[in-house]
Amino acid sequence: MSRSDEVYKPAITGKKIPILTLDHKWHRLFTQIDSNSEIKKLEEELNELLKRQGKVNTETKDIKKLKAKLMEDMRTSSMEGEGSNEAIIEENKKLIDECNQKLDSYQDEILELPPKINEVNSKLMLATMEVCYNDIKEGTEEINEISDWIESVRVELKKKAIRKQEKQQRIQDLYSYMHDIFGADVIEIFDMKYNPDENKLH
Repeated sequence: MSRSDEVYKPAITGKKIPILTLDHKWHRLFTQIDSNSEIKKLEEELNELLKRQGKVNTETKDIKKLKAKLMEDMRTSSMEGEGSNEAIIEENKKLIDECNQKLDSYQDEILELPPKINEVNSKLMLATMEVCYNDIKEGTEEINEISDWIESVRVELKKKAIRKQEKQQRIQDLYSYMHDIFGADVIEIFDMKYNPDENKLH
């Protein structure tokens, strides 16, 4: 059993998941995280289903409008009672039958598309969670490594700072002692000039 089936799938069961390819946050997320071939494939599949759903819904509305207009034309022609309108009425009946057939075929897709969209969207969410988990896991490990390095450097810096202070104090004590006993002339023989303000020996 994969991690997606074992951990992620139960986590999204019963949850209302936004359509990911229409979600700005999802797109922004994947400018920061490397997607993979599975995600790209599911993204394309989901977009195709959404495109088809949009087309079916739009064409269904257009056909219903056309059917309503044809029926209104038939009613008007019937009320006029002129024989010359029979051909128009028959033609309209034929077109209305075509509209009904088209609406019936679209009705099946209208019912089938939402479950398909939800299924692919769920698969895309599972794939997204897998990528996010791996990225978070790798990122956390790297953060921990950096934190350990920073801590070790901090300890080393503290040791070095203490060592530096000890050396500076030792040099200052030696310089002062030699200066007090031998004076500046003798100290110059050693070519040493200590500046207490800078804690430097030149």
